[in-house]
Amino acid sequence: MRKGTIAENLRAVRERIVTGCSACGRDPDGVALLAVSKTRPAKDLRAAFDAGQSRFGENYLQEAMEKQAQLADLPIEWHFIGPLQSNKTRAVAERFDWMHSVERLKIAQRLSAQRPGEMPPLNICLQVNIDGEESKSGLAPAELSAVAKAVAELPKLQLRGLMAIPAPREDADKQRESFEQLAQLLEQLRTELPEQPLDTLSMGMSGDLEAAIASGASIVRVGTDIFGPRK
Repeated sequence: MRKGTIAENLRAVRERIVTGCSACGRDPDGVALLAVSKTRPAKDLRAAFDAGQSRFGENYLQEAMEKQAQLADLPIEWHFIGPLQSNKTRAVAERFDWMHSVERLKIAQRLSAQRPGEMPPLNICLQVNIDGEESKSGLAPAELSAVAKAVAELPKLQLRGLMAIPAPREDADKQRESFEQLAQLLEQLRTELPEQPLDTLSMGMSGDLEAAIASGASIVRVGTDIFGPRK
């Protein structure tokens, strides 16, 4: 867990991304850093923005909306990464650039219907419960193809890829197993939906971002190592 300033922590995480990419022969420009800012006050997001971070991921809708109001002067790219009830889709459709955690077709249908016409399509990732954990949300791999094809037909949405939160593991090889399964699922979707820009694997967090990068992650979601442990 980092103990420096937010700017110092961001610099250290970016260095980890560069090192991880170098180890597997990837271009660091192909891996975006998403700062997971749930439970953090708006001033922490502003400090991160001042240090060059423009992408932020929020899990709790009401909290996110409050921060969006406080940070309306900043050109932030807002990502919603938490579970979402169907009666709360409108706020995500109206206020966010990305939604990473679509796990039901009904949620996608409501987001599409509620996305304002003047806004660009909402970028969508389908969440996969890659390890079949009962405690976690997400589509089973067997469900993915049918849901992805249906989502790809919806107006005002752009299907970009997949997201997962694998079971925590200390061993890097074990971490890679789950990430590589997700990467294989994305490759399968690319053959089934060649017209879709399926360029996104949202996977990897503070403890396993190197394994995620080695497996093809295009977005890593980091909170603790940027902002410190949650109080």
